[in-house]
Amino acid sequence: MPKRDPGPSVKDDELYEKLRDEGNSKEKAARIANAAAGSSRKSVGRKGGKSPQYDDWTVEDLRKRAAEIGIEGRSKMRKGDLIEALRDH
Repeated sequence: MPKRDPGPSVKDDELYEKLRDEGNSKEKAARIANAAAGSSRKSVGRKGGKSPQYDDWTVEDLRKRAAEIGIEGRSKMRKGDLIEALRDH
């Protein structure tokens, strides 16, 4: 299989390829690869602010977040489906 070309915006091609092979979306793989390139790979998961777990969010809040990132079909999703879609995006 030929190697994918993530384009010039991806800063860590090796990590991008690994994440895509694991089944992550192009957007998610690029976001993680670029965050890792700016610091150590180990610290990427600890970076960021504090947010309540999706399980603690209301369905309305989950749908708003899904709309912000462009998840299709969110109006018909149940809470569990919304959480899964948000986590996998």
